[in-house]
Amino acid sequence: MGIVWHGHYLQYFEEGREAFGKEHGLGYLDFYNQGYIVPIVNVQCDYKKVLHYGDRIIIETIYTPCEPAKINFKYRLLNAITGELVVTGSTTQVFLSKDDFTLQLINPDFFRDWKVKQGLT
Repeated sequence: MGIVWHGHYLQYFEEGREAFGKEHGLGYLDFYNQGYIVPIVNVQCDYKKVLHYGDRIIIETIYTPCEPAKINFKYRLLNAITGELVVTGSTTQVFLSKDDFTLQLINPDFFRDWKVKQGLT
């Protein structure tokens, strides 16, 4: 069909989260090394324009602070050549203990410390 398959956009969100983590010191291994995994429990994706095979994109990933023990991101995917908005979306992740997958109802200390360091409290 010559267009990007809709499922790839979720992979682009993943790439955005990983780049955000590297830039801001909050990667998946940081969570894991602190004793947590952070699965996605909600994803939302709104398609605005079509991407064609071979198009280059810019992924904007924005952390959205919240009080509950969750990690919220918003995304904007732009066509790198035209600058047109292609997709908007969001994800929500929760904290689970890596040992027994227990849902954490309060933010772990290291995450609270990260938010303070980033000026997000």
